Amino acid sequence: MLDRMTQAIATPQSTVALLYPELDRELDKTRRMLERFPDAHAGWTPHQKSKSIEALASHIAVLPRHGARLIETDEMDVAARPKPPLASTAKDLVALFDESVATLRQALPKASADLLERPWTMRIGARVLFASPRRELLRDMLISHIVHHRAQLGVYYRLLDVPVPGTYGPSADEPIV
Repeated sequence: MLDRMTQAIATPQSTVALLYPELDRELDKTRRMLERFPDAHAGWTPHQKSKSIEALASHIAVLPRHGARLIETDEMDVAARPKPPLASTAKDLVALFDESVATLRQALPKASADLLERPWTMRIGARVLFASPRRELLRDMLISHIVHHRAQLGVYYRLLDVPVPGTYGPSADEPIV
């Protein structure tokens, strides 16, 4: 009886939903952040070693597409990857993000429990940077990566006096009233 119940709930989509119930919430929070992108400051950078705000926001916008790549391929050679797109307006960033999320959503049903245990490899030419189970990489290279860069973008916004949306509660710009 238990095996039948387990099989009934272990569909590809439910496997991802069980492992990453916060995925939709994090994607929604990220979209809200990109909607506030300050178009007039696209080339701005807070420090000479930092990415420009458009490069950072564009990177965030395409990260869901990389989640799909983790599901649909076995590896990536970063030396051979195409140059990432740059978007310099909130409208373009949100469109890029929505397209990237749609790509991820199309890939998610393929993420069976078996597939998520299989390794995925990132390399530079012949040099392997890492090879880990996809379930770990979806957490690290998709969810945690988005959260990390979204927080950086929040700092950029604060420095530019752009209202920062609340993500895990209120922000100084969106207090609880």
